[in-house]
Amino acid sequence: MNNKEYSNLLIPNVLNDTEHYELKYPKRNLSEGAAVTRFAPSPTGFVHMGSLYTSFSDIQIAHQTKGIVYLRIEDTDQKRELEDGITGIISDFDKLGITFDEGPTQGGVYGPYIQSERGEIYKAYAKKLIEEDLAYPCFCSQEDAKEDRDLQVEEKARIGYYGKYARCRKLSREEVINKINNGEKYIIRLKSPGVFENKIVLNDLIKGNIEMPENDLDIVIIKSDGLPTYHFAHAVDDHLMRTTHVIRGDEWVSSYPIHEQLFKVLGFDLPNYAHIAPITIKEGETIRKLSKRKDPEASISYYHEMGLPTEVIRLYLATVNNYDFETWYNENTNLTIDDYNFEFSKMPVGGSLFDMSKLLSIAKIYFSSLTASEVYNGLIEYTKEYDNEFYNILVNDEDYAIKVLNIERELSNPRKDIACYKDIRELNYYLFDTLFIPKEYEFMKITDYSEISKILSTYIDNYYSDEDDNETWFNKMKVLSAELGYASEVKEYKKNPDIYKGHVGDISTVLRVALTGKNKTPDLHEIMNLLGKEKIKQRFNKLI
Repeated sequence: MNNKEYSNLLIPNVLNDTEHYELKYPKRNLSEGAAVTRFAPSPTGFVHMGSLYTSFSDIQIAHQTKGIVYLRIEDTDQKRELEDGITGIISDFDKLGITFDEGPTQGGVYGPYIQSERGEIYKAYAKKLIEEDLAYPCFCSQEDAKEDRDLQVEEKARIGYYGKYARCRKLSREEVINKINNGEKYIIRLKSPGVFENKIVLNDLIKGNIEMPENDLDIVIIKSDGLPTYHFAHAVDDHLMRTTHVIRGDEWVSSYPIHEQLFKVLGFDLPNYAHIAPITIKEGETIRKLSKRKDPEASISYYHEMGLPTEVIRLYLATVNNYDFETWYNENTNLTIDDYNFEFSKMPVGGSLFDMSKLLSIAKIYFSSLTASEVYNGLIEYTKEYDNEFYNILVNDEDYAIKVLNIERELSNPRKDIACYKDIRELNYYLFDTLFIPKEYEFMKITDYSEISKILSTYIDNYYSDEDDNETWFNKMKVLSAELGYASEVKEYKKNPDIYKGHVGDISTVLRVALTGKNKTPDLHEIMNLLGKEKIKQRFNKLI
């Protein structure tokens, strides 16, 4: 039995050879220097902040070099796959408005983009390794594996399937054929040519050169279910999809010797590797990796429910990704993230501490840069899913809602109190009659209700006009203050506090609280101008 016949016995019914796939998936026709990157999640969990960080890097590096970024679903570990795991990943990215150039839904000539649909391809390359005596069948049972591990522990040897512990590597071809004829199940292992004492160097684009032992493990490449392992599938796919840059979490650094060896024995050009440091979180006195199981802020659904725009998350990830991005962005307010040139050399080597306050600060600046109409449109999308009552109020009077959102917006220093769409209802509910039901009025210095009633009635009867601009309005406030025994200037009150009841600011607070139930709001003149005299009078009378 020659090598080809032997490989056909071990992996039967394979329609095409590797040459077929090399022709089917040729090198991409891209300009020199264009990067081809991939985001390759497993459907064993939801898209989380760490996933976004990696995919953000993939997208930016590819697009700034006029390259390609694709989404590949790595679902070969079907025992751990979640129900609807694949659709969940795609849905999460769709909700975020994050798109890839190629992928399961976008298509592309280098597909399929789901690994379980590429089984024939992996078998072709596994057969090639068998024909070249670089792979072999393994019939070891769990009991055999435990026996070998126990022996390794006893001999204080490295744990793994290698050297003298690789018992099936020693089987003759005749022994293999007999086992197959007897119906024994088997997997396919790489026949590693490596020597553990030899050293290889990972030229990491972020971490620099890392010296590591050469791989000598006879790793599994095809499992008993016929599907490839992660290691083998990743090598075949990155080659055939013509990936130039593998950007992934640094937990994969230790797997590099295996991957380097697979590329070598398969005759593939090795891509560039960039291992990203994890996003970390402080827990007490310790710092640990942000966990999708422990930390709610790791989940993308957390930000959906908040109503945090994707662009805010991108801005935050950009500040984490390159140390000088924030300075550049602040100095180039007319430019966007996509105008910045991300560099691997500027990425953190160690973990980056997740900072929610920083994220929310970026969000407030972002919201302040939007027009009222842009905020309204985003708010409509958010409330349609998460707040049906507010949604109906907004769509029933769009013009009024936009005016509410425009308060203190068209200024050189616009308001910066909105961090997410969820905030908007709480920050503005008092401007909508159906929502304005104050539980209590937060009066400050002036708390006597007879005095409050006098201030309100005097103001609405004698001073307020819808036609007043801000300066006229405030001058009237000063006159009102003087009439009622309050200082028209704060500095006057501070000089002679004994001769005044208070100052113009105290009067303003009474009006503000009577209208809104709050003692801190955006510009009071704008609020009054928006409500109008009749509505102001109604609210004052209700309080009186």
